[in-house]
Amino acid sequence: MRPVRAAVTARRSVSKVTGDAPGDAELVELLEAAGRAADHAGLRPWRIIALRGAARERLGAALVEAAGLEPADRAAEKLAGKPLRAPVLLALVAVRTPDHEKVPAWEQDATAAGVAHLLSLLLDEAGWGVMWRTGPHTRHPTVSAMHGLGEHERLLGWLYVGGRPERWRPERRRTGDAASRFTTLD
Repeated sequence: MRPVRAAVTARRSVSKVTGDAPGDAELVELLEAAGRAADHAGLRPWRIIALRGAARERLGAALVEAAGLEPADRAAEKLAGKPLRAPVLLALVAVRTPDHEKVPAWEQDATAAGVAHLLSLLLDEAGWGVMWRTGPHTRHPTVSAMHGLGEHERLLGWLYVGGRPERWRPERRRTGDAASRFTTLD
């Protein structure tokens, strides 16, 4: 295994992936590790939904409906095709315990996002191409319904997962000036 810092600094989003994809058993194994994210009160306020095959097409149709586009429009065709860019999409869901006395909703969402980010790192380390995608319709009721989300569940986006292209090379990523984002209080 790579040290954590090496895994973090090596991670790159892969926008174009091949048709290869991890199976459910591998995903569950990686989720076991990702689920170790900081979790105040042990609520486990997250779940992951794997979308494969026709489920990706249903998501495309839901995005088109959420956008208010006519299915025959060129823009609708483009939008409907977005979920087909990877063989498996992992819907990242925050599962909120409402009115929890110690853990507000924002903290539960932060835990779910932490699990999602750790999962993306673990998938990258396992050799898969991964990109976290969102969009203006991520939280639209039609998109939520397509995923079968409950009243206290909120979609955080999707990890698009597939094989890394043979010629894929990680680009050097500029991280910016971390010192300008760091302050101290005495």
